[in-house]
Amino acid sequence: MSMPTPPALETTAVGQSVATTDLSVWSLFIHADWVVQFVMILLLMASGWCWTIIFAKLMRLRSLQSSAERFEESFWSGGSLDSLYDRVGSRPNDPLSAIFAAAMREWRRTTTKGKATTRELRETLHHRIERVMNVTLNREMEQLERHLNFLASVGSTAPFIGLFGTVWGIMHSFQGIAQMQSTNLAVVAPGIAEALFATAIGLVAAIPAVLAYNKISSELGRYGNRLEAFASEFSAIMSRQLEEAE
Repeated sequence: MSMPTPPALETTAVGQSVATTDLSVWSLFIHADWVVQFVMILLLMASGWCWTIIFAKLMRLRSLQSSAERFEESFWSGGSLDSLYDRVGSRPNDPLSAIFAAAMREWRRTTTKGKATTRELRETLHHRIERVMNVTLNREMEQLERHLNFLASVGSTAPFIGLFGTVWGIMHSFQGIAQMQSTNLAVVAPGIAEALFATAIGLVAAIPAVLAYNKISSELGRYGNRLEAFASEFSAIMSRQLEEAE
């Protein structure tokens, strides 16, 4: 009559079986169900695009801050605004110069034709200049804020997409357990690990996206305030010049 295997020996055998199971990242991906694989690939692609947006936005913001400092130094140096406009050109590369160029272009278009001859016409010119600067400011900020919604979307949905992959993977794992009619840990562990790996990828995609969105939005908000402050100051300068022309 055969003797039953002691529980200690069974536990040791299960542990050795789990230890020999390949639970590397590549193995978890290869052996996962095709739906879970699709979720993983989707999350990895979203994460890669998020990092591309993050680096591009941070580099752009750093460049814009440097350009704004150089332009403001030239603007407040006391030189001629016409000379500065000639140097900046009609199509500047940064938003601050674009606001200045738009206002100067409208100024020159009217004053060179001698239209601002009465008080009413000068007030109309001042309103047009303010409107042109506001339109330019809004357009430039819209360009800077492009793709930020993608970061917000990934940050809010990636964990749930990963969770969907996890739920699907666990269901697939339970089906495998039912077919093999075994609850051995060596049978359960790979399927559960593959399922949980999808959630991990979702968090890896979501966390940097949320942090970057908050950081970049804050930086863009401060830069937008800088543009609005310059537009207000330049509008006041134009108003004084129009009053002196009376």
